[in-house]
Amino acid sequence: MMTVGVEEEFLLLDTATGLPVPLAGKVRTAAGLRCRPEWGEGEVQTELLQAQLEVATPVCTALDEVAGHLNRMRRLVAEAAGDFGCRPGCCGTPPIHGQDPIPVTRTERYRAMTEQAQLLVAEQLICGMHIHVGVPDRERAVEVLNRVRVWLPTLVAMAANSPFWAGSDSGYASWRTVVFGRWAVSGPPPRFASLADHDRRIQDLVSGDLIMDTGQIYWQARLSERYPTIEVRCMDVQLRAEDAARFAGLVRALVDTALRETEAGLPVPECPPELLQAANWHAARYGLSGGLLSPYHGTLVRAEAAVGGLLSHVAQALAEAGDREQVTGLAEELLEQGTAADRQREAFAREGLLGVVGLVTAGMTAGPAAGPTAGTTD
Repeated sequence: MMTVGVEEEFLLLDTATGLPVPLAGKVRTAAGLRCRPEWGEGEVQTELLQAQLEVATPVCTALDEVAGHLNRMRRLVAEAAGDFGCRPGCCGTPPIHGQDPIPVTRTERYRAMTEQAQLLVAEQLICGMHIHVGVPDRERAVEVLNRVRVWLPTLVAMAANSPFWAGSDSGYASWRTVVFGRWAVSGPPPRFASLADHDRRIQDLVSGDLIMDTGQIYWQARLSERYPTIEVRCMDVQLRAEDAARFAGLVRALVDTALRETEAGLPVPECPPELLQAANWHAARYGLSGGLLSPYHGTLVRAEAAVGGLLSHVAQALAEAGDREQVTGLAEELLEQGTAADRQREAFAREGLLGVVGLVTAGMTAGPAAGPTAGTTD
């Protein structure tokens, strides 16, 4: 069974006003004090801005295990945040945003990033979900990148959960995708001729002083520097931990399928970078309410056809992992009931922006409890 790990980012929102508040350091410390030693020290981390926190699961093999850890850590962070009059929100962008900028977390690297891209850093109040899947080696990992890149717009659309920005509807299903896409090296990754080509092109960016370091490779899928994994990072954080776990199953099946195709010597799907970039923007704009890129045809097709094509593409991997029912259920729910972005807009229509805040904070305390499971933080 291929291993999988999930990282989730959350916004800390004031309980009364819904505004982002710079309390990440205090909440992280309080969460650490509540954490049992066997659950690991690195599960809750600060992020670029002081209104953001990140949690990371241990290495997992079963989707129920992923969901259990995420529910446990969500409750842990929510309890700690409550001590300081705030709640964590599961949203890709803040529904409400004040005029004053959120302070940057005090690290040397983050200070350097602020000097490099001041306004861009100030607007990084965005939260994603990163899924790591174990791969045998870096050579095959590059092959996986070449094969999964064409499916990233479909994942963006399915996971869209950031329609609001600074108190207004952005018009996009995933405004986070647009904000994060402003960095110098971002969006869908290019196709690489080999591992050597991949490493040379990244080194050229660093040695040419175009980016600070390899940590600023913000492609939506990339090779992890710390772990023997592929990291898929194109998705908004999800309202529910169970949905995050089901997305982890879908991404794992994509990676598994890519490895199978590599072993079988099947051709890599062709997709010009400009077409993939445009498809990514289109997915962020419309979510599942518009057309999505079909890797088979190189044109936009109905969302139902694109999602169905993705499920067919990974069907064997899903079946062998025992994840078919959960992942298929996720896809059916999204197509029938809408994405998390659609649910945010429905909450706004009923109760305004504070109703949206209530929706995005509710998922931090839902779900069954989970005990510790051995593994390393991914």
